[in-house]
Order: sequence, then structure tokens, then C-alpha cells
Amino acid sequence: MFDYRAFATRKLAALGPKYLPFADVATDEVPLARLLRLSLFQITVGMALVLVVGTLNRVMIVELAVPATLVAVMLALPLVFAPFRTLIGFKSDVHVSALGLRRVPYIWKGTLYQFGGFAIMPFSLLVLSGYGDAIDAPRWIGYSSAALSFLLVGAGVHIVQTVGLALATDLVAEEDQPKVVGLMYVMLLVGMVVSALVFGTLLENYSPGRLIQVIQGAAVVTVALNLLAMWQQEARDRTRARAMKDMRPSSFGDAWAGLIHRPGMMRLLIVIGLGTFGFGMADVLLEPYGGQVLGLSVASTTKLTALFAAGTLIGFALASKGLGQGGSPARYAITGALVGMPAFGAIILSSLGAGIPVFLAGTFSTGLGAGLFGHATLTATLRAAPADRIGLALGAWGAVQATAAGIGIALAGIVRDLIVGLQHIAGNAPQTPYNFVFAIEVIFLASAIVIAWPIVGQRSGRPQQPQAHLGHIDPSETHSNPVEVP
Repeated sequence: MFDYRAFATRKLAALGPKYLPFADVATDEVPLARLLRLSLFQITVGMALVLVVGTLNRVMIVELAVPATLVAVMLALPLVFAPFRTLIGFKSDVHVSALGLRRVPYIWKGTLYQFGGFAIMPFSLLVLSGYGDAIDAPRWIGYSSAALSFLLVGAGVHIVQTVGLALATDLVAEEDQPKVVGLMYVMLLVGMVVSALVFGTLLENYSPGRLIQVIQGAAVVTVALNLLAMWQQEARDRTRARAMKDMRPSSFGDAWAGLIHRPGMMRLLIVIGLGTFGFGMADVLLEPYGGQVLGLSVASTTKLTALFAAGTLIGFALASKGLGQGGSPARYAITGALVGMPAFGAIILSSLGAGIPVFLAGTFSTGLGAGLFGHATLTATLRAAPADRIGLALGAWGAVQATAAGIGIALAGIVRDLIVGLQHIAGNAPQTPYNFVFAIEVIFLASAIVIAWPIVGQRSGRPQQPQAHLGHIDPSETHSNPVEVP
């Protein structure tokens, strides 16, 4: 009997290296099908990001009439856990269990947090907005339950993503680790695009009941996909378990101090923070901007996330090709910021008469710049990481990025509401508060360029002269060979 499943798997594996960035990381020991199955955890993370940052912020501000400041604070709550990503990564590096499992127990805990947050989120939002009969409920119930739901989802996303990426690097050779992490982030963007399209279709005819169905459906899908992703990915190893149990436990403080004092790491983290802040403030405002200023529907604004993610995916692919040919991560980080600055200018112009096509072009270009910038800084972080502290390094990268994004999201909503309240500044123009925030983002991207610019002219491939800059670190300083991410 013809095995259609095996045939489909072979075809996918054959097409992968040609059309899917980073797919050449697959080997006979770790085939592409296994890596793609593991990447399902990134699909659920992308789904959560689209739902929380994309769909729900527009629904709460426009349909449920929740103040933008409150919405921004709620959306920023999941990022309270962002600084703990370094601790989470470190704990999964040194976790001791009877079966020798290190990563899977943390991924499962994170999955349960995600499920719990999504389970209570739709009802808490209806109470928070005072919709229908919920108007008689005490306000503190709405505030506390909504905050709890966002906190649970945020904690779950940070745990699952940090430890899942560390597990992915465990499966491949050291020189292939940057490529497999790149593949995981490509799948994150694929998840965001698909989720945005699905949520946009399901919410075409918006109603509170449909919103409840969509969010709780996301909870069930999250558990199912994460279980499938974890299945038989981490081998049981009692020998490793006994060895780790007998080792003198290292402290997180010592491990963190060793990482942060590596040549170039502080500069790298500063550039990551400034650039991510510059790109991140728009997350909470793009969809409300499209709805309130340009008159787009819920379905149309939800699909903006898919457009942004498509741009980011192309940015990843371009950076992949350039870095594989010996390009400098610093140069690509600066290029990403340079693309983002006129992109925000296009978004501002769309409200001043340029129209919706310019707004869509600006949204796509913003994603393109974010993809270039994110890939470059991710590559630099992996190159600088010690071989036995990949989880810690990935946690540090994610912590700085997520914290900067969270602060940006919160400040974006606060600044928007402050300007709305100042009638002599805002007047009757609905676009003024949004455009002010977009202008701030341009300033932060320019700051990231200034920090990284002095290192662009420095040449790579000179390990005998370690430089304190993005991505080019002396192998003797990293305890591992520098690798190029294609």
C-alpha cells in the first residue's frame, strides 16, 4: 500500500532547503520533519501574540470602549515576566530530574499557564468593559481577573519560547545552533501570519459570543500543538541525571556575571533594547490606528498583523542570505533600523492624505526592518554565548527584547491617552496622538543606529583582535567557534 504520509514528508524535506530559510540544518539524525514538529510550540506562541497584541487590543479599545491606557497596561502585563527569561533559561540548563529531562518539564508548565490564561480571559474582558449584564459586577473583579489572565498567558509564552528554543539547539551540532533558532523564528512568523488570517476570518462578524469562542479555541489548540511538539523530542538520560545531581550547583548570579562581562555583550544588549523599543511601541496602536483613523474593520485590522509578519519573514530571509555570505550582524541591525524609520514616516503620511495603500506599505516595511534587526541581534547573541549556557544567552536576548517591547507598549498607550486629553494639542484630529507615538519610535531607531554605527567599518574574521561589537567575538573568548547563520 502506498504510504502517503511518508511521501508527503519526503516531499516537504526535499522542498524545505530550497524554500524554507534555515531548513538546511536538518540531518539524518534530526530530520526536517522532526524540527518542524518541534517548531509547533512557536506556532502557539505566534498565535498568542497575534491574539493578545493584535486582535484583543483593537477589540478592547474600539468595540468594548476600554481606555487605551488601561489596554496598554494590560497588554504590557505579560512582559512583567520578561526579565525572568534569563533565569528560566539558566534553570533549564541545569535542571535535574530522575529521567535526565531538562527542557520538557518547563515547556509543559508554560503550556498550562497559557491554557489557564486563555480560559478565563474572554469573560474577564467582558466584565472589565461592563458589557451587558456584567455592568453590575464589581469593577475590581474585572481588573483583577483580566490582569491575571494576561499574566498567565505572558508567563506561559516566555517559558515555552525560551526553553523550546534551548531544546531546539540541544538537538543539533554546535555549529548549527544559530540556524535552528532561525528556523524556529521563521515558524513563529508563519504562525503569526496564519493565526492573523484565521482570527480575521472568524471575527468578520464580531460579537462577544464569537470572541469567547475564538479565545477558548486558542486555549485548546495551544495544548494540543505543544503536546505534539514535545513528544519524544528530548531523550531520557539517567546517566546525565546522575552526573548533574553529583555536580556542584552553579549559581545564577555567577552565570549571569560571566555572560554580561563578555566582550561586546553590553553594547549588544543596549542596541537590542533601543531597537526593540523603537519597533515595539507600534504594536498596541497599529490596529486601533487603522480602525479609528482610516476606518478599517476588525477583520481588516487583524490582517495587518499578517502583513507585518510577512515583512518580518522576508527580513529574516534577506538577513539569512547576507549573513551566510559573511555579512556583519551590526550592518544588518543598522539596515533594519534604517528601513523602519521611513516606514513609520509612511504610516504617519497615510493619515495626512496619502491613504490606506501607503499605510499598508508602511506596515509591511516596519515588519521588514524588524526582521532584519531581530535576526542580526539574535545571531550576535548566539555567537557570543558559551557552549554550555545557550539557554541563559537566549534568555538574555529574549528578556531584553521583551522588556523593551513591554515598556514601549505601555508608554505608547499612555502617551496616546495623554495627548487625547490635551484638547489644545490634539484638537479634533484623531491621528495626532498616534502620529506623535510613531515619531518617538523613529527617534529610538535613530538612537540604535548611533550606538551601532561605529562598528560597521570593522572587518570580521580577525579573531586575534577581539572587538567589543555585535557578532564578531574572539573564539577564545566565547569558548566556541564563531558560526555564520545563513
